[in-house]
Formats: sequence, structure tokens, C-alpha cells
Amino acid sequence: MEQTQRGIYGGAVGYLAFNGNMDTCIAIRLAYCKQGKVYIRSGAGIVADSVSEQEWYECEKKARAVAEALQQSSGGSV
Repeated sequence: MEQTQRGIYGGAVGYLAFNGNMDTCIAIRLAYCKQGKVYIRSGAGIVADSVSEQEWYECEKKARAVAEALQQSSGGSV
């Protein structure tokens, strides 16, 4: 079982503008700040023939990409 709440992770995110424009996505790779800490969430699509170690590596790889993007955008202070 998961030991923490997912928060927005896995939920729908988007906007609907007054001019009719709309954009949505599912939050499957994200970072957010809470009480002075940065949290990164990522996931993988699990299917019948998934290999758990490979899926875990995929999640880590995705999270690492988010962390690296944050470091680059903040001048390395994350």
C-alpha cells in the first residue's frame, strides 16, 4: 500500500478559457512544493507482462528528468 497521499498526482489538470479554448492533461509526472520541500511524482503503465524492476527504473528515470529540469531552470539550487 502507498504510504503517502497522492495529492494531485494521477488527477486531471487543465483550464477552460472564456473564449472556448481548453487544454487538459493527466498529472503523471510532476513536481510541487509543500512546506518548503519539493516533491516529485512519476509513474509507469503497468500491464500483464510488466517486469517490476524495469517499471521501477522507468519511474526513477522520469523523476530524475523532472529533477534535472528543475535544477537547470533554477541555476542548480534545487
